Amino acid sequence: MSLFAKKCKSLFDRTRILCIDIKKQKSYKPMAKSKYEYVRTFEFEDKCLQNCWIVVRLDGRSFHRFTDSHKFEKPNDKRALELMNRSAATVMEELQDVSLAYGQSDEYSFILRKDTDVYNRRQSKIMSAINSIFSASYVYYWSTYFEDKKLLYPPSFDARIVLYPTDQNLRDYLCWRQADTHINNLYNTAFWGLILKKGLSNNEAEKILSGTISSEKNEILFKECGTNYNNELPIYRKGTVLVRKTVYIPPSKSKKNIICPLHVDIIGDSFWLEHDEILSLKNPKVNKDFNLDSIFYSVKRS
Repeated sequence: MSLFAKKCKSLFDRTRILCIDIKKQKSYKPMAKSKYEYVRTFEFEDKCLQNCWIVVRLDGRSFHRFTDSHKFEKPNDKRALELMNRSAATVMEELQDVSLAYGQSDEYSFILRKDTDVYNRRQSKIMSAINSIFSASYVYYWSTYFEDKKLLYPPSFDARIVLYPTDQNLRDYLCWRQADTHINNLYNTAFWGLILKKGLSNNEAEKILSGTISSEKNEILFKECGTNYNNELPIYRKGTVLVRKTVYIPPSKSKKNIICPLHVDIIGDSFWLEHDEILSLKNPKVNKDFNLDSIFYSVKRS
């Protein structure tokens, strides 16, 4: 090949490559660059430590004012608790790596699998996503549970993330929250029993209960208010634990993933033996004995 032919071929090859590059530029928009992009360097990496259970706990913000404004029943408003449960179930529907949730009063704890990689384990992303889904669901489902009450203003919740490195740490955390449920509910039941059934003032009820232990509160409830605390609904005494189940729901023969609210003891071993897939990080087992009359929430996303 002559020198002239070689130069022509080289020029043709460069022209062809240039044409291809131009086509690519037309097909793909270039990444935005500006002198202001340096502000991204102020962001910091906030990843959760690997191989740890991630717990996100939400608490109602100024909920005493909220419950008073909306005239919640005392000492417990079952509709309000069911609304909290429905909102928490929505979080579990959206985030499949939330393997369990526990709630009582105006708080809810969400347990993410220790091997989760959701949002690349970024604390700020996980916490803000769960808080926003829960808060939006609370407003969305309000009229479902409070048909006769108008929502006067939106509720708000604060959130925190805590990491637990061992299974026992996680169980102890949940034991702490359920023990707190019992302590708070027993006091509130006795306090409002003295006010509503005995006609005492807030100060008088507080004075009677001040310094009492659980057995004494039980006795005050029984003798002064005619109430056996053990007969109170489990949802009040034990709170609610949301677990995932896989069941067959007629007429379809296919398996369905559901979320079930349980009002059971989670301090002892029985719960963890029955739901051993939670700590072992396995998929929920098919529950063939599931009662279709039970309350459950269907998971639309599988």
